Amino acid sequence: MLYFSRWKTLFIWFVIAVGAIVAAPNILSNEQLAKLPNWFPAKKVTLGLDLQGGSHIMLKLERADIVKERLETVVGDVRNVLREANVRYTGLSGTGQQIQVRITDPAQVQAAKDALNPLLQPVSAGTFGGTVTEVSLSDEGNGQLQLTLTDAGIGYRVSSAVTQSIEVVRRRVDELGTTEPLIQRQGDDRIIVQVPGLQDPQRLKALLNQTAKLTFHMVDSSMPVQEALNGRPPASSEIMYSMDDPPVPYLVERRALVSGESLVDAQASFNQQTNEPVVTFRFDSRGAQRFAQATQQNVGRPFAIVLDNQVISAPVIREPIVGGSGQISGNFTVQSANDLAVLLRAGALPATLTVVEERTVGPGLGADSIRAGVVASIIGAVAVAGFMFAFYGFFGFLANVALAVNIVLILATLTLIGSTLTLPGIAGIVLTMGMAVDSNVLIYERIREEVKSGRSLLPAIDSGFKRAFATIIDANLTTLIAAVVLFYLGSGPVRGFAVTLAVGIVTTVFTAFTFTSWMFSLWVKRSKPKQLPKGIRTGIFDGRGLPFMSIRKYTFLAAAAFSIASVIGFATIGMNLGIDFRGGSIIELKARQGNADIADIRTRLDQLNLGDVQAQGFGSPQEVLVRVQAQGGGENAEQSALERIRNDLEQDYEFRRVEVVGPAVSSELTYTATLGVGVALLFILVYIWFRFEWQFAVGAIIATMHDVILTIGIFVLTGIEFNLTSIAAILTIVGYSLNDTVVVYDRMRENLRRYKKMPLTELIDISINQTLSRTVLTGLTTMIALSALYIFGGEVIRSFTFAMLFGVAVGTFSSIYIAAPVLIAFKLRTDVFTKEDEKPAKKGAALPNGKPNV
Repeated sequence: MLYFSRWKTLFIWFVIAVGAIVAAPNILSNEQLAKLPNWFPAKKVTLGLDLQGGSHIMLKLERADIVKERLETVVGDVRNVLREANVRYTGLSGTGQQIQVRITDPAQVQAAKDALNPLLQPVSAGTFGGTVTEVSLSDEGNGQLQLTLTDAGIGYRVSSAVTQSIEVVRRRVDELGTTEPLIQRQGDDRIIVQVPGLQDPQRLKALLNQTAKLTFHMVDSSMPVQEALNGRPPASSEIMYSMDDPPVPYLVERRALVSGESLVDAQASFNQQTNEPVVTFRFDSRGAQRFAQATQQNVGRPFAIVLDNQVISAPVIREPIVGGSGQISGNFTVQSANDLAVLLRAGALPATLTVVEERTVGPGLGADSIRAGVVASIIGAVAVAGFMFAFYGFFGFLANVALAVNIVLILATLTLIGSTLTLPGIAGIVLTMGMAVDSNVLIYERIREEVKSGRSLLPAIDSGFKRAFATIIDANLTTLIAAVVLFYLGSGPVRGFAVTLAVGIVTTVFTAFTFTSWMFSLWVKRSKPKQLPKGIRTGIFDGRGLPFMSIRKYTFLAAAAFSIASVIGFATIGMNLGIDFRGGSIIELKARQGNADIADIRTRLDQLNLGDVQAQGFGSPQEVLVRVQAQGGGENAEQSALERIRNDLEQDYEFRRVEVVGPAVSSELTYTATLGVGVALLFILVYIWFRFEWQFAVGAIIATMHDVILTIGIFVLTGIEFNLTSIAAILTIVGYSLNDTVVVYDRMRENLRRYKKMPLTELIDISINQTLSRTVLTGLTTMIALSALYIFGGEVIRSFTFAMLFGVAVGTFSSIYIAAPVLIAFKLRTDVFTKEDEKPAKKGAALPNGKPNV
């Protein structure tokens, strides 16, 4: 292990040098980067919306709109084909996905079927081949025919509409002039829009919420509109309302003269006579011809300009409009005229898009989050480095060098793969710093044990690295499994945390093992040491011989009592679920002047009749956190409530962060969160079963379930909000707890091979004492890093770090007092390792059969 060829040395330093160069732009300003040579990389880590500000919006395409439009189309097609075939019919109507028509003459039923047959033909399902039957026909007898819109056909139309909507949304967002927006499909009927650095999220939502279907209709003057309101309007007309306040009704012909599909351009402008904002438009040649023909035939009559079934204006046609262009006026502001022009240029959406989830962070809060995250990271790194140096001296210095390289490689990897760094992602880096030294501690303690057993220093170092390697891999793989599950089942910031944690695990193995062993090789080569360097103070744990298993019954009973209490509390009191799991809104406000008046905010919001509204201090006296319960009435109700709150408070308060989750998304998040924890435990169970005996796997799962249940119990007891980041905390606790447990189990397995006749209780005590220094030191370094994050990382992730701190403490307890006694309860036999013991015995690696030193 201590011999490194020239090529291996060059490779190690090549990786470090490339990592340093790739990570360097992250600490340089854009002005400094501009002065560097062109060959120098300029790419930086992409900051998440919670760090740079911006909006994350999930849109849901309304399936009902697709069904309604498709139903109307097929009803029209049925009417046309039956008329063309001279088939007499009655009772043509459509409801839901069913269309009924009665053929008057029974002799014409077959002729009707033949005429309708083209509507039943399969259509191509896209570039990947295959066909879809959109309409099916059944004969109900007595001349009654029923056509059904198939689910597969509606699904095909929804999928096509989502694809079309993505392009329309992209054009609309691009018109805002934002940089690097992310627009992508999610699932069958969802679209995710992420726009970093957006200053006006309300404008974005307004642009995305509108279908922007522009049509031109003649106003029906055959009867007064009031008479149509009181009675029944003509079948060929319908009543539409204007955008005025109060709205003005118009009787409008259903048939559109021209639609917005014929538009080739739209621009905001000003009326030269009144200087009012207007929107000018221009048709293509076909649209211009139809518009000219329609206006020529209807001079002197009013026509309505309709946008999404609302009348913008209804001017009278004074003369034929033959130039293919015109203007729309309608009490616009400059902003609304610009927005309408954007919508018309981008084109109409095929169906309504409803905002089902919104997470918006203002740029001010983003800057504060970056500052808090950097401060917490620096303080955490300094504290961990100081701790390691205090306990290990020169070895601690080497661990700190490896830690610094580790952080550089994490940043470099995140930059190369284009991953987004979120605030929980920074928490992942801080957590990695605490856990990274665990590998160094494992190696160092192994070296100390080898020296204590009588080996000279060089063989002890070589053996220490070799023996620690398997434990390092086992311990880190369990955390990696949790991170991978978190990535695939998480979303947004939680996924950013998973990526950072997974990258940190990989870089940790490289820096703590490969790079550290190279530094040891260099030290041995140059200094030629004969004994361990001074400054290693972990000997305080030696020779304790603590009888941990002697009180196992009491600790088991205590753990069982707390676990049962946690389950009862969860079932009766319940957790303070965040909006991720029950829907609703969270709004972080900051007073524009002076301190926030929480009582006034409560009074003003109570008058809006939004149900349960909570307002509480958050951070400084200027800041307030408002929670609004989920609103009944569908997905749009949440956005309506948010709009009313904005109108009431925006003049006095800055909206620094807004999170809105609709009922559909919250139920999905609950499902994926539960699934995530279950899947992670299953994969880890399989891995430990594969690497150890089944008793070890069962013990690890019982210990882990104990940690999860007690963590849930602390959420119940304290009333801290349980949200998506809490799930990330629980899964990380699962990984950390198993990391701890696997280290103890690995030593037990090793001792089981060596001391086959030793009583299991005594052997477990010895194994725990041998790894006690590692257990304590790793727990302390992780808690030091997390404490820095808890104190200096800001309010947003405080509940996350609190859960982590508690989980680390509980995980350390369970690895000793839960995981180990389970082996005794399940009567683990020492003879299962007899065959495996022969190999190390031949290599001379086994220690004497007597009782080992601890």
